[in-house]
Amino acid sequence: MELLKKTNIDFIGMRKISFIISGIITLVGIFAMVQIWRGTANMGIDFSGGTSVQLKFAQPIHMDQARAALAKHNLKEANLQDIKDGNKLLVKVGKTTLETGKAADTIQDVFKKEFPANPFTVESSTEIGPSIGDKLRNDTLIAIAISLVGIIIYIAWRFDFKFGVGATIATMHDVFAMFAVFFIFGKEFNLLFITAALTIAGYSLTDTVVVFDRIRENLHKNLKVSVITVFNGSINEVLSRTIVTSITTFLAAVSLFLFGGEVIHDFAFALVVGIVVATYSSIFVASPIVALWERKALSQAEAKA
Repeated sequence: MELLKKTNIDFIGMRKISFIISGIITLVGIFAMVQIWRGTANMGIDFSGGTSVQLKFAQPIHMDQARAALAKHNLKEANLQDIKDGNKLLVKVGKTTLETGKAADTIQDVFKKEFPANPFTVESSTEIGPSIGDKLRNDTLIAIAISLVGIIIYIAWRFDFKFGVGATIATMHDVFAMFAVFFIFGKEFNLLFITAALTIAGYSLTDTVVVFDRIRENLHKNLKVSVITVFNGSINEVLSRTIVTSITTFLAAVSLFLFGGEVIHDFAFALVVGIVVATYSSIFVASPIVALWERKALSQAEAKA
């Protein structure tokens, strides 16, 4: 499917604007990651420690009534998620709300006392201590760092060191952007978010490799054409493919966001944001960085000659 006919857009010429936008996004993302490392962001129980209990009721239960019942028993900070399929309710409480080990029993006692005519069964109960949460948080940040190092090594081997650096910066940009958006909107950082971030990192790399592959091919065929012209031409050649692929993936992510249910709502939201940012970065971040670097390298080579 050719969504766009032959285009001639000066993408590299827009680099100053794109670098400013990306710089702001990256700074906010770095700030968000620092807050996560400090444990002061909106951390899920995966990282901060706490208790998660999923209950299945015999009859539908209203969120307002459930929240009021928990608040009545000093559980105002409990996080509720209504799972409409099967009259289910997911209750999460942080480590500061109740002592770990007693929270699950307390939550069950509240609903037994406040809703005696609506019996329930416990489908799952998970408790994470603060030390485990800290370890998961630190291990997660290390995993992201290792994945980025792996990217630069792979692209450097597959293409060239300059391309590897460009792809890594673009991927880091996408991850930082997701952290920034979640931090700004007050979304919860948990293992599902990290899964989405790593998924988008892989998607971003794939999209960047497609663009880089065409650039490398054209660089070898057009030795007498300026580097900027080759880069712009290559991006325009794969633009239709990039947009079609991104729209297809975007629609799938939006479907998950709209119809996937509360449990994966934030995960799907991260995918929606990540796909948009990854498409942008492969064109406006990775390519301009390599183009400027390549042009500088050629100029230095010509000066020495």
